[in-house]
Amino acid sequence: MTGLDTDVIVRFLMKDDAEQAALANAVFAELTAVAPGFVCREVLVELVWVLQKIYRLPRTDIADAVEGLLGAREIVVESADHVAVAVDRLRKGGPGFADQMIALAGQGAGCQATATFDRKAAGLPGMSLLDAVSDH
Repeated sequence: MTGLDTDVIVRFLMKDDAEQAALANAVFAELTAVAPGFVCREVLVELVWVLQKIYRLPRTDIADAVEGLLGAREIVVESADHVAVAVDRLRKGGPGFADQMIALAGQGAGCQATATFDRKAAGLPGMSLLDAVSDH
């Protein structure tokens, strides 16, 4: 198994640097179901952030890209079940992918709730808003 970092996946997807894209393509070309690439949760969170903030891709395009990784038999995605739910929610709007993954990780770990100050994230199942009231 070969671990794949965010930058390698970005170059493979975006092909915006010819030399690095060629190297990334070569890595992907060698992956098989027997010798797959591994994509961890942190890489996916970073990937979605980069595609949104740096490349300004719409959520639907980002969801398609992550679903492509999930569906590839030569790629193993850590917590694929959580990723699939987070991608579906990303496509529908609402809190971002990272917040989705945080909520799902907490639920998967058996947390009663994950505490947050983020009002948008607090609307997710498994999240709980800490509402600080200031006297100042």
